[in-house]
Amino acid sequence: MKLLLGALSLVLLVPAAPAATGATGTSESAADTPRSAATTSPAKRRAAPAIRARRQVTGLQHPWDVKPIRGGRLLITERDSRHLLLWQAGRTRRVSFPSRRIWVSGETGLMSMEVDPNFARNGRFYTCSGWKAGGRHDIRVIAWRLNGAGTRASLVETLVGGFPTTSGRHGGCRLLITQGGLLMVGTGDAANHRNPRNLKSLGGKTLRLDRLTGRPFSGNKWANAANRRKRYVFTFGHRNVQGLAQRNDGTLWSVEHGSTRDDEVNRLGRGHDYGWQPRPGYVETGVPMTDKSLPGRQFGARWRSGNPTVATSGATWVRGARWGAYQGTLAVACLKASRVIFMKFNRDGRLKWTRAPQRLRDFGRLRSVERAPNNDLLITTGNGNNDSVVRVSPR
Repeated sequence: MKLLLGALSLVLLVPAAPAATGATGTSESAADTPRSAATTSPAKRRAAPAIRARRQVTGLQHPWDVKPIRGGRLLITERDSRHLLLWQAGRTRRVSFPSRRIWVSGETGLMSMEVDPNFARNGRFYTCSGWKAGGRHDIRVIAWRLNGAGTRASLVETLVGGFPTTSGRHGGCRLLITQGGLLMVGTGDAANHRNPRNLKSLGGKTLRLDRLTGRPFSGNKWANAANRRKRYVFTFGHRNVQGLAQRNDGTLWSVEHGSTRDDEVNRLGRGHDYGWQPRPGYVETGVPMTDKSLPGRQFGARWRSGNPTVATSGATWVRGARWGAYQGTLAVACLKASRVIFMKFNRDGRLKWTRAPQRLRDFGRLRSVERAPNNDLLITTGNGNNDSVVRVSPR
């Protein structure tokens, strides 16, 4: 059965040409009905570069995120071990910080990370993780300061907390600093059917806040709501946001785990509803990822996996002319399908084609994709043991 599912996923997502056979794009106009992506020309196929991939950092266990910092160094989070690691010149060492406060359970632990745009001056970075406090636990976003030697991280403050938890399932926890300097957070619904559409819950949402103060962004739709949690909400109706990325044109995009089918890539809009609402008891069978029968307007995905799911995770937009046809694509890591899917969207955000290079199917489950300063891609594997940070470049 595993072989059959793998073969079916290959047929659906990775044809010989970079066409999106089996993957659909949707428009936010008219009825948001899906359409098949256009097939690329032979010339465009030839323009896609060969891929070089090498394990830059090895010996990791469930690394969740990786971020480049000054001096050619890399910061890495490990979900289950609660380790914050610094890699430099071929050596990896632990950074001292209060790791015992990290709550680890199921899919939740030490997860996403972002580095402040002024890191060279202030040493500031951010994590999203499970957290223990006063005999209880939640998921929260915390600001830290790394010392100059890179040996210790000091807690500055909790920016926003109270994200719902149950068993640790659907912990979400993807961070993104936008072009304007805002901090965005993608959250999971904690496997509670009420959270995605409850605007007083931070679960099943994307949030926008001031990265320096933790205050809700004044441009959010409900910035003046009486309920403080509601003020943070940028979008709602999500199942488990695993990726956030901002295109050069300023548009914001999320990547989301599907249920029994239909992982999604969504173009986000202020106050938009993306239509996830499982039945009471968290029954997912037969429930669409974007349920158009719900009250109000729901916005359809710009790409979806169909059936079976591929467990899409982190993503980044590819930059640099040396990437050829992949320049300007959204590179999306897949856990279950063990590959990176490059997705090409037109200026209106409609899907044109997808391609998943064979070279990037050799590393097992892939969690996060980060763009290095020279526009290489840094990808964390998620196999459990002997994991890596893989550096990917065109050649």
